[in-house]
Order: sequence, then structure tokens, then C-alpha cells
Amino acid sequence: MTHINISALAVGDVIGSKEFLLSRDSLVRYAGASGDFNPIHYRDDVAASVGLPGVLAHGMLTMGVAVQVVANWVGDAGKIIDYGVRFTKPVVVDPIDGAVVLVSGKVGEIDSENGEVRIDLTVSFNEQNVLGKARARVRL
Repeated sequence: MTHINISALAVGDVIGSKEFLLSRDSLVRYAGASGDFNPIHYRDDVAASVGLPGVLAHGMLTMGVAVQVVANWVGDAGKIIDYGVRFTKPVVVDPIDGAVVLVSGKVGEIDSENGEVRIDLTVSFNEQNVLGKARARVRL
């Protein structure tokens, strides 16, 4: 487990970044785990019929992979006490190439008195942010 010294942190410190490759297989596995079998997540014809540019990754899957950067940094996902995002753009998952989601995190706020740190995440696909106000609070 990682030990992080809160007094050594400063607002703006980068905590890490990671690229996540989402494939159509990822979508199938997530659908099975979540029970979300909406066909826009696996059928091109259905996605097109409702005006979408292609099969979309589940929003909650995107949200879930994004918080992994925070979990890796803090060393114990149980230390994440709050997490929220706004869904701003879809992640279109190509049948061959998939979709690469880039996540980076930095310290947004430090509450030394309560031993808590807010991490602000930037989550992008094709150079566009796909999650807004993506913030996790951790207790160190």
C-alpha cells in the first residue's frame, strides 16, 4: 500500500495518467457485469437508427476506468470516499480499433485538517473531454 504524506502535496500536483483501451469485448463484459444490455452498446445498426455515430461505451464503464488512476495513486480503493462526474460526450468504440480513453489526475484541493484530498480528473477521447467535473475525494 502506498503511503502519501498529505503535507508534501500541493494543489496542481499530477498524481498520474493512464490510457485505457476499450474494445467491443470490453463492452460485452461490462454489459454482462452490469446488466445493461442496451443494444447501442453493441449493435452498429441500432446505434445508427437512433442517430448515434456508432456503438457507444457505457457511461458508467468510462466513469469506472477513470477512477482507476485515483485508486492506483492512493493504493487502496477503499480510501476513495466520494466520486462524481458529469457525462459530456460519448465514447464511440470502433469495431476494429476500439477507443482509447486518456485519464490524468491532479490535486484539486487539500483539506489537511480532515486528511482529505480532492483529485480532479481529465478524461478524454479523441482529444475531447468526455467527463466533466470528474472529481474524487480520498481520505489519507
